[in-house]
Amino acid sequence: MSRHSFAPLVATFARRHSSRYALAALALVMTGWAATGGFADAARADAARADGARAVPRSGPMAEPAPGIARAAASLTLPSASATVAHSPSVSVAALRTAGTGVAPGVAPDQALARRLAPVVAATPASLSVAVLDPADGRAARYGVQAGTTYDTASIVKVDILAALLLKAQDQHRGLTAQEKTSAASMIRISDNASADALWRVIGQAPGLDAANRRLGLTGTTGGSGGHWGLTQTTATDQLALLSAVFGTDSPLDQASRAYLRGLMGGIAAGQDWGVSAAGPVTGLKNGWLQRTATGRWDVNSIGLVRVDGHDRLVAVLSRGSVSMADGVQLVEKAAKAAVQALDGTA
Repeated sequence: MSRHSFAPLVATFARRHSSRYALAALALVMTGWAATGGFADAARADAARADGARAVPRSGPMAEPAPGIARAAASLTLPSASATVAHSPSVSVAALRTAGTGVAPGVAPDQALARRLAPVVAATPASLSVAVLDPADGRAARYGVQAGTTYDTASIVKVDILAALLLKAQDQHRGLTAQEKTSAASMIRISDNASADALWRVIGQAPGLDAANRRLGLTGTTGGSGGHWGLTQTTATDQLALLSAVFGTDSPLDQASRAYLRGLMGGIAAGQDWGVSAAGPVTGLKNGWLQRTATGRWDVNSIGLVRVDGHDRLVAVLSRGSVSMADGVQLVEKAAKAAVQALDGTA
């Protein structure tokens, strides 16, 4: 089976979830998008950085950290290994082995997802790849996941960059420095590109990311060359593997590192709380967007963990080729909703 198929994710998740997984006890307080100009300003900066610009003036609502965020970031600490956390049921290995294969009664999740997405895909020129997983029982669904097909990460790679940094700190038997914590908070919570640039260098750029991903179980992800972290190539199933490393327990990331990453993903700034959060209350979230200079089309991605009717869902939606940023956001949100609904087994 191809390394880009669903099997590596299933195997990785089965290894990681022999026990119950912990969720950070952080409340996500979000408001709506404050001004339409914010999308354009943030997107232009993200796009220019990913496409190679070295100096991008930023303006608008997302240009600088929200009041107090830099101070709060510097004060963030990693919880001790003895911190008390809540757990969810362990994953059934048997269920994982049959995830998305059609052996479950009724409509197979993959088929249900394809049916739900048919009118969505028909209405857009964009390409779409989606994967969703119920970590409690291993049920999964995927769409548009093909061997050899990858997508630009844009800013969702920032979760991967921070995971690589935390692994490096673990290996060095140290915590993050004050500057690293400040950069990490800005990079995740407000998607600050300058902070990503700094931490990209700290982890050793693409070779450092690729080395960390081998440990994290990502088999189809390749770091962007030079400073182009936004052009890292990935798959939807690899993004679920990354999410399982963050929100699971049997992970190369230790308990303190996982809790730290969850905390930041659970505090995304208002205005960036779109994407998979449309499918339900979000526990952790990261979005990415960029406009490719060659085509003028948009890459819009979203990854995270949502809770629906008392059940957790890991969701990854990747897209490219939307005519506008707004179109890309709508596409991602419709796909996220369809993915979660498909996991219920209804067509």
